[in-house]
Amino acid sequence: MGCQEVHAVTLLAFVCGTASIAGLFTATLLPQWRQMKLYTYNRHEKNLTVSIGMWVKCTRQEWSRECLMYDSEWYASVDQLDIRVLQFALPFSILTAGSALILCLTGICNTTFTSNVPNLKIAKCVINSSGCHLVAGLLFVLAGVISLTPSIWSIFYNDVLNRKYGPYFTYDISVFVAIGSSGGLYFTALLLFLWYCACKSLPSPFWQPLYSHAPSMHSYVAPSYSSRSRMSAIEIDIPVVTHTA
Repeated sequence: MGCQEVHAVTLLAFVCGTASIAGLFTATLLPQWRQMKLYTYNRHEKNLTVSIGMWVKCTRQEWSRECLMYDSEWYASVDQLDIRVLQFALPFSILTAGSALILCLTGICNTTFTSNVPNLKIAKCVINSSGCHLVAGLLFVLAGVISLTPSIWSIFYNDVLNRKYGPYFTYDISVFVAIGSSGGLYFTALLLFLWYCACKSLPSPFWQPLYSHAPSMHSYVAPSYSSRSRMSAIEIDIPVVTHTA
């Protein structure tokens, strides 16, 4: 496996990273991070289910999908600490993973469209494809940590709410979407690290131009001359004029 070739590993990492970011974005918008069930003992009334999201809150009758009350300003009055943390963590994780995805795409495009010997005028601006994938993998790991930690914490925070208010709270589908997407970020980083380890090692530092100076100085080989040819350049033939009587 060489750094000058595009492999299925890097393409699979790009697709997996895109799917993981889409999953995090979906989990961020879904109003189903937590459910609160309100029971009634009146036979003429139905139990209520409150679906709590990061930005909105929906109150509906049990086994119904239609919202009776839709709180679109829930994001400003959140009184649950884990939801408040998720409001900052998931968007930041999406931005970090998006930056990693751009770096991954840059490395793929650089490998695909850049020749082995770059143009002299842009040689200083060419970046190493391996460096792009390495930094992208580190950013994917960071994004996974940022999104996975508060998502798992929200599961255990239900116990805190149940001890405080009663056994009314449980986690919902958005938690699993976020955890699965975070796992996808780790898998993407693993693919990039595998590609980097199987590729040639980078010179130090990891992030540097492909060539440290002009490639023409590497490719120029001075022609060899014999001792006779070197001296012939300074030899001067002086004509001799003879006079005959």
